[in-house]
Amino acid sequence: MSRIANLRQLFKEHFSAEGQLEIHAPGRVNLIGEHTDYNGGFVLPAAINFGTDIVAAIRDDLMVKVVAADLGQSIVEFSLDDIQFDKVNTWSNYVRGVLLALRKVFPDFKGANLVVSGNVPQGAGLSSSASFEVAILKCFAALNELPLDGVKAALLGQEAENEFVGCSCGIMDQLISAMGKQGHAMLLDCESLEISHSTIPEELDLIIINSNVKRGLVDSEYNTRRQQCESAAKAMGLETLRGADLSLLESHQDKVSNDEYRRAKHVITENERTLKMFDALNASDMGKMSQLMRASHISMRDDFEVTTPQIDYLVEIIDEQLGDKGGVRMTGGGFGGCVVALAPSSLTESVKSVVTAKYTDKTGLVADVFVCSAEQGAFA
Repeated sequence: MSRIANLRQLFKEHFSAEGQLEIHAPGRVNLIGEHTDYNGGFVLPAAINFGTDIVAAIRDDLMVKVVAADLGQSIVEFSLDDIQFDKVNTWSNYVRGVLLALRKVFPDFKGANLVVSGNVPQGAGLSSSASFEVAILKCFAALNELPLDGVKAALLGQEAENEFVGCSCGIMDQLISAMGKQGHAMLLDCESLEISHSTIPEELDLIIINSNVKRGLVDSEYNTRRQQCESAAKAMGLETLRGADLSLLESHQDKVSNDEYRRAKHVITENERTLKMFDALNASDMGKMSQLMRASHISMRDDFEVTTPQIDYLVEIIDEQLGDKGGVRMTGGGFGGCVVALAPSSLTESVKSVVTAKYTDKTGLVADVFVCSAEQGAFA
């Protein structure tokens, strides 16, 4: 039985009725542009064929009842006029948070019955939370006929995650889930929210390798990196690092710590790489893409210090297979998670084989390899 067919069946079992609506919102992988989003910079993600699915029906009251199909059919129920943080069913705070944010804009919408399921690998840096948030927003907008567009939905999802859930994320994850374009990567200016799309050449496979390194320190380290970037920007008299270049950073080197200098250096050079990667994709210049992805990973390893030995090893052995015919780098916030590769279809099996042959022997871990496609966003 397909996932959506299973959700239809679960909906009927729990609510003794057919669902009215079926919603999907994709996860994402970021091709390049890491830790630039909250610095007002550029990112280049693609929506992928993993995401959140919902079967739902509107209610005639303000109650929201959610069945989590992946968590033993765990059920939460709350009223839209009394949305409280849930310390037990913490997954439900993504639902609560986005609906609280949505109520600020549209105070009069009705409740709903929902069955939800997601297949984005948890903790892999592929943005399962943003996919969940965008799916909930799309669901309630559709059920209640609310005039909610993709950009506004993304901003509400980010607000919920920042203010209700408590993670200081940027806007990238929600916006690509809402506004992705099939077969394309999306260049996002995180300052202006201006969007451009670039075709991913058909001959290239989008390969995601989950290192299965558990991401232990990610929240505290993420917030530390953000503070270091903000301190470096302030030392240069800027709101964010978006307005900085290397010469300005060099002239202020005595006003920042060594760590702050290296964090800012990464962001400045990563913004440049992201714009060049967009052009290289449009020109199908694989040699340039390869060079830019390699440089991005080195910068994250040496200047931003968010990789791990296992991630570095994965990048090393895949890079040996691809050479200048493909690109590979860590993707996501860091301290574990995934590696992303753009590879000619003819080399995909070689990438799988080298990961299978070498990674477990070296690290004691088993990596999961996903060959993905770039998909449409929920609101696109």
